[in-house]
Amino acid sequence: MNVLIYGNTETSPALRHEVPLGIGDPFLYLESDGRRGVLTNALEDARIARAAPGLERVLVESLGRDELITAGYPTAAIDRELCVRAAALFGIREAVVPPEFPLALADRLRETGIVLTADETLFSERRRQKSASEMAGIRRAADAAVQALREAAKVLREAAISGDELRLGGEVLTSEVVRSRLREVCSRAGAPAPSDVMVKPMGAAPQIGHDPGSGPLPAHVPILIDLWPMDEESGCYADMTRTFVRGEVSDQIADLHALVLSAHEQSCAAVKPGVTGVELYGIACDVFEAAGHATGRTKSPGETLRQGFYHGLGHGVGLEVHEAPSLGRSGHDPLLAGDVIAVEPGTVVATVGGARVEDLLLVTEDGSENLTGTFSHALTP
Repeated sequence: MNVLIYGNTETSPALRHEVPLGIGDPFLYLESDGRRGVLTNALEDARIARAAPGLERVLVESLGRDELITAGYPTAAIDRELCVRAAALFGIREAVVPPEFPLALADRLRETGIVLTADETLFSERRRQKSASEMAGIRRAADAAVQALREAAKVLREAAISGDELRLGGEVLTSEVVRSRLREVCSRAGAPAPSDVMVKPMGAAPQIGHDPGSGPLPAHVPILIDLWPMDEESGCYADMTRTFVRGEVSDQIADLHALVLSAHEQSCAAVKPGVTGVELYGIACDVFEAAGHATGRTKSPGETLRQGFYHGLGHGVGLEVHEAPSLGRSGHDPLLAGDVIAVEPGTVVATVGGARVEDLLLVTEDGSENLTGTFSHALTP
């Protein structure tokens, strides 16, 4: 099978999986009958040689870049022509490409008779089997997430309760303050977290979904913290969530959280090779449905859930924070040893609030390893 990938390794996970190095400028990766190489230049040559010594490096000058410049070709046209010549050097007459392969380059390659076929599944399946460097990066990102949540829990513990408010150092404690502390910890650990990590109250009529939260954090109310730091060295992510209450925990919230933990524990216990994502999702649905909560299985076709277990159970994590395999209603692919998955059940009752917990699991030969399970699931920070 022949493969072509074009892009930069900062935005193309398919390319970063093949070339484990942060490269901001676009370039071509080629694969033909076991021969693997890249079209590159003097700026990246030595770096690629160190990071991926098994890759053949074809320098642009060897394919006539200087002559194309002298002939007056525009920069973009030169790049496309060099890609055509590199494909010819590798004997590629047909190739599989990722769906995001550039249209202009695809058109130019097809003009020369090369047959291109987009195949999303091929590239997502490749990335499910993590390299040693990717797995090390995921572990570093997971450690950063745990450290950051410890800091968040510390901030909440140290916050004084003043009526229904939380105050720290005499000032109202806000989502922004906790988020900043989280991000500082992740950055120091070499795994920065984005600006929209979630720190938000989940009391009555909560903001559901990916709303990051803003403003004052209340006492006696669930506070959800969801963060997904990315290891700078490998470009790989972790993903982790906890729900905290600073102050008095109502019986309703305690019961809600206990229900989520039950779904979480039962789903995690079932993780092993051969189990499908939809089967794991069904285990969580069984728990929530038995307690009278709506799920994706019980809703009407076309209905948008905003209460109950309204989202999927989780997803794969790696060079993207959301990738294959799916742990939801469309998750029909069996888990494989080497998959890294986020398991994140949660539920919402509009008049009470919501809770969610999430851990990152590595699927092993006979079960799983919880990469973030060293951090407590308790509501008390």
